[in-house]
Amino acid sequence: MSKKENSAKCVSEHISAFKCPLCESEMKVVDLKSLICSNNHTYDFAKQGYINLMTQQSNSHYSKELFESRKNIINDTNLYAEMHRVISNVIKENMDISRNPILIVDLGCGEGSHLQRIIDECESDAITGVGLDIAKEGVVAAAKSYENPIWLVGDLAKSPLADYSLHVILNILSPSNYKEFKRMLVHDGLVIKVVPGSHYLKEVREALYERTEKKDYKNDETISLFKEHFKLIHNINLNYTKILNKEELLNLVRMTPLAWSGDQDRLNAFSNQNSAEITIDLEILVGINK
Repeated sequence: MSKKENSAKCVSEHISAFKCPLCESEMKVVDLKSLICSNNHTYDFAKQGYINLMTQQSNSHYSKELFESRKNIINDTNLYAEMHRVISNVIKENMDISRNPILIVDLGCGEGSHLQRIIDECESDAITGVGLDIAKEGVVAAAKSYENPIWLVGDLAKSPLADYSLHVILNILSPSNYKEFKRMLVHDGLVIKVVPGSHYLKEVREALYERTEKKDYKNDETISLFKEHFKLIHNINLNYTKILNKEELLNLVRMTPLAWSGDQDRLNAFSNQNSAEITIDLEILVGINK
């Protein structure tokens, strides 16, 4: 079975989780080729194994190079391995993944490596992953690398996912839409949101910017807003450092939007170090849909 057919088959098995992003009507998979709604809006599966459900063209700043670097950082350095372990443990502790079919969606999935690693850590055949991102380059990369999750190009504001269709929402270092999260989650479903702490990648920020620029993150408002929409059951802090080599530092710079407006000379100097210690400082907010 081709990647295209495999993707279509997987979507057909979970078709009740989908709605048309244009008219919100029910959908069906036809001939393992297309996803068609009851009003005949048609979306074709791509040969790489994803489906584009955007209703209008998006101009993303995220490049193919950025997603390649992100994949390399996640898979080759294990820089986020502790985060993957913690999130998978939260899922296993709060969801019955032994028998019941579980849909886990990563909203803002990028090139898919976070979702794939978390699913792998969960070690359950009951789990199906869904990755959605507005950046086509990221979703194409995800579909090329990882066959089993369902990969969607889509806009969270016009989500192709149906009401009360998801059991777990992952939102990792990405913007949120809590109104949509609540609509899509089953009752007592989990939202796991990862936000940067004040020291997250501090070495990159200190190297690229003057002391008065882009230095500190404050999460008070983020946490407060999260608690307005969901019952907060865990607030987990992760803080550790890891030494990256020269090639890994270059990938780190390429993957982070911090480098987009940083001084080029500073960027080059940081990337050309033989090695450097990098700080991961994250808050993992775990909420239940109330």
